[in-house]
Amino acid sequence: MSITALEPLGRDAPDTDQLTGLVHAITGDPLAVPLSSRAEPFPYAIGTPSTAALLSVSGTARRSDGSTTEWRCFVKQLQSARHWPMLHLIPEAYREDLVQNLPWRLELGVLRSDVGTVMPAGLRLPTVYRIDEYDDDRATIWMEYVVQEPGIWGLDRFARAAFLLGQLSARRRPHLVKPFLPRPGVDQPGIGLRYYVNGRVLMGALPTLADKATWRTPLLAAAICNTGDHSLRDDLLELAEQLPAVLDALDALPQCYQHGDASPQNLLVPLGSPDEFVVIDWGFDCPQAIGFDLGQLLIGLVHAGELSPTALPAVHQVILEAFTEGLAAEGLQVPLEQVRYGYLGSLLARATFTALPLEQLGMPATEEGLAQFESRVLLTRALVDLTRQLN
Repeated sequence: MSITALEPLGRDAPDTDQLTGLVHAITGDPLAVPLSSRAEPFPYAIGTPSTAALLSVSGTARRSDGSTTEWRCFVKQLQSARHWPMLHLIPEAYREDLVQNLPWRLELGVLRSDVGTVMPAGLRLPTVYRIDEYDDDRATIWMEYVVQEPGIWGLDRFARAAFLLGQLSARRRPHLVKPFLPRPGVDQPGIGLRYYVNGRVLMGALPTLADKATWRTPLLAAAICNTGDHSLRDDLLELAEQLPAVLDALDALPQCYQHGDASPQNLLVPLGSPDEFVVIDWGFDCPQAIGFDLGQLLIGLVHAGELSPTALPAVHQVILEAFTEGLAAEGLQVPLEQVRYGYLGSLLARATFTALPLEQLGMPATEEGLAQFESRVLLTRALVDLTRQLN
């Protein structure tokens, strides 16, 4: 086997014994012999400082019956924010706060927890083959590679995901479970969302959105002109004035530990099992207002450019009702209006002011770039119109 084929793994590259053990776990054959292996970067944009790299490792092996089979796994390299290459872009006064408060070990806590026994039928964790932790605040997870069902999600799949997330939320009420990573203050309602809002929204997005020069940059100005949405800036700033009251109202609602980042990209649908979801990349390991998970479920595919913003009103109605039904199925009766407020209030705080790709304002005005900005303007308008329902 070629050693260089595993070089993309760096120090995680397995030796012969480790590779053999990995192949045994993946194939389920304790006598399988690896014949070839290779590692390559996984084609997915990394969106968090705690993820250092995503890779696919695959190869062939000879089974105990003499047949040859292919094997594959997914490798995720985690890191403390202090290793993040973009840390220098954070104002120096806030860097250590990010390093201390970003729970980069959260996924390790999830995979080592008993949450799999709490999840309703239809949700499951990926199979984990190996976890390596290092003393320099880095870790690597070797896990199941999920080949997914093709095609875009339909309303039925959105509804099923929302129903199961409702069940999961009901089963993870604060008196029933504890956080994956216990630490001071983590059990305070809404603490994660407030931390996010204080940093990403109040110190990051809103000053940029308030600056009239932002709206004169070529890509955004052209997108506004082409969509005709000349009131978007004023509408966003008007909504921003409601943020403090909305955050207070969210903390007063029923609270649950939820997935925390339940976009469709984190609810993998295995090939041949269209009603099942493999749940990855959890977030916000603290109590959040009921309905919190619906925000990312709504907008994840639009953010990725895989679903039109025009689909959001229909998805919105379906997931709101299905989530509430999922709660009720577990005996948790919450009025629809409370679920709606928890969902839309969280959506306002987390996504409405960050939907525009502000980090790309200075990019060249290409057709591709303009198309992305136009889509994000439409997405932002849809979020503004939805979250106005809070009034």
